[in-house]
Amino acid sequence: MTVEINAKDVMQLRNSTGLPMMDCKKALMENNGDRTAAEEWLRKKLKGKMDTRMDRAAGEGRIAIAVKGGNAAILELRAETDFTARNENFLKAADTIAAEAAGKGPGEVSVTPEATKLIDNLRISTGENVSFARAHTLQGGAGTVYGVYVHHDGKLGVLVQGENVPEALLKDIAMHVAASPIKPEGVSPDEIPAAVIEREKRLAIEQAMESGKNREIAEKMVEGKLRKFFEDVALLEQPFIKDPEKKIKQLVPSGGKVTAFLRWRVGEQTA
Repeated sequence: MTVEINAKDVMQLRNSTGLPMMDCKKALMENNGDRTAAEEWLRKKLKGKMDTRMDRAAGEGRIAIAVKGGNAAILELRAETDFTARNENFLKAADTIAAEAAGKGPGEVSVTPEATKLIDNLRISTGENVSFARAHTLQGGAGTVYGVYVHHDGKLGVLVQGENVPEALLKDIAMHVAASPIKPEGVSPDEIPAAVIEREKRLAIEQAMESGKNREIAEKMVEGKLRKFFEDVALLEQPFIKDPEKKIKQLVPSGGKVTAFLRWRVGEQTA
């Protein structure tokens, strides 16, 4: 017995998958008009085609940030073209996956089955290699507040975590981190990664020795240069971009503190 497929069912399936009308009609016919089964059938059938395209470069994408109670997550979702990265379904998927990540424990977040399904659907409907690049969750307790800034093109996002600090101030600090000509490497000088400090020490010694100083004197000169370096790359020591007469640490109220930040740009290389 042939099941009659009406235009309304085809349109509903098209709206949920973003696929052409003829593909949706065929899927409904193959599944006796069952829209849920037809959607799964399409996903499995077309996913096989997309798996052969995974070697395509995915250099575009969006940064999404979600806050859930004392947790917050930042996510990078990639696509091949900016056209797809601006697609409404792509943006919704990025927000959904970020919100899911915010419910996880702190640290790096791996792709989940739920996120994989959303990504597969995007790959199928767009014909592009959409991929989960990375996600990270910050976790806090009572008094934890977050400042969020995502640039208008969606390609740069900053998440700042604080305790007992006004949300509006943390948002301003997030905007500062995004706009600062010198990218902060840590909240305070003692949080600057050891590898970054060693690299700076090595460069400073090499520069001093090239100017004619012996190694002993060059190593002593490094201390002063490192102090200036910490002022440049420690967030709390940086001059506030909206008011360069004040350092970030001078904006934080008594009893409050900035505890962490993440600054992500689409496509950047990570360790």
